[in-house]
Amino acid sequence: MHRHLNHRRYTLAALDDGIGRGGQADWAQLRCVALQDRELMGKIVRVSLAHAQEPYAQRHHFWRQYAGQHIRMIGGEGNISA
Repeated sequence: MHRHLNHRRYTLAALDDGIGRGGQADWAQLRCVALQDRELMGKIVRVSLAHAQEPYAQRHHFWRQYAGQHIRMIGGEGNISA
């Protein structure tokens, strides 16, 4: 797992770094944890929104869409607008 992501502490900085620099295994693990934690999904959207205007931040764009869609599906707000 990426050095900043662990199951106990998903800080905004750790999420930003993990999304931007992590690998497929890291993202798979993040997805598994996030599916069980609505607050973490919200943090993912928040971190990803900070990169909304960056055209080459494709990983953050993906996670913003993914987390926002999941939040909307379970009945939350999920503001993913850029």
